Order: sequence, then C-alpha cells, then structure tokens
Amino acid sequence: MQQALKFLCDHKEIALATCEGNLPKLRLFQIMKQDGTHLYFATSPEKAVYRQLQENPNVEILATDNRISVRCEGMVSFEVDEATQRWIYEHNPVLPRLYTSYDKLVYFVLPIAAMDYFDLNPTPPVFRHFDLLTGETGNGYVGERYSKK
Repeated sequence: MQQALKFLCDHKEIALATCEGNLPKLRLFQIMKQDGTHLYFATSPEKAVYRQLQENPNVEILATDNRISVRCEGMVSFEVDEATQRWIYEHNPVLPRLYTSYDKLVYFVLPIAAMDYFDLNPTPPVFRHFDLLTGETGNGYVGERYSKK
C-alpha cells in the first residue's frame, strides 16, 4: 500500500469522477495535500463539482504515469479545519493568483476507502487491491494469460 500512496504523493494531477444524477462527470484536479490515506482538495463554491459533491459525496480518482495507475474511491467530507485550509492556500502557487483569500474556496477531504494499484510494466503485470475499511488486501495479475482460474 505504501507504494501506491507514494505514487499519489509524486503524482498530484489526478482525474476526479463525480456523479450528476446518474451520469458520471470527470475532470482534472490536483491533490493539494496528502496526510497518509487522506487526500485534500480545494474548489470554488461556484463550480458544478461542488454542487455534485454536496448531492453525492462518493468519488473515484485516478492517477497515472508510465503505465502505472492508482485508483481510489471513497466519500468526501467538507469538514476540513481552518489550519489545513490556510496551509493549502498558502502552499499552492496557483490559488493566490485566482482567489484573494483562502476563505473564498471550499475544501474537501477524501479518506481513501479502497485503492487499486496497477503496474503494466513487468510481465506479468501487477494488480494490488487495498480495502482500507476492512483491512483486506488482494494481489493478482492483469490479463487472461495470468488470471487465476
């Protein structure tokens, strides 16, 4: 699991999937802060993503690079303390250029409930699943040649 968390730490640009009604909505986002298995984000209260997260807090994210990907799922919360909000605003070079103050944004945290790590580089390719709610893990391979029957 540490390998997957390190990958997220090194790859802050992710795809964030939300829902609007029964339709998926996907956009690029940036992990603003990582605290173990908790990922922090910021957005404008005027954006559709904020409304979508309020209506349905279930999300998936995907980070990918060089044939490795990490997919996480969970339920976001808007309960982010003020010190963390200020830290995110002050440590992101883009936010102060777009917003005059940290309190013009909304902040949310994704406690990772489940995480998948895929590495398509080795033969056979590697798949690892981590259920952070139950503590269960699973290892496997990708592709029919290596699937366990």
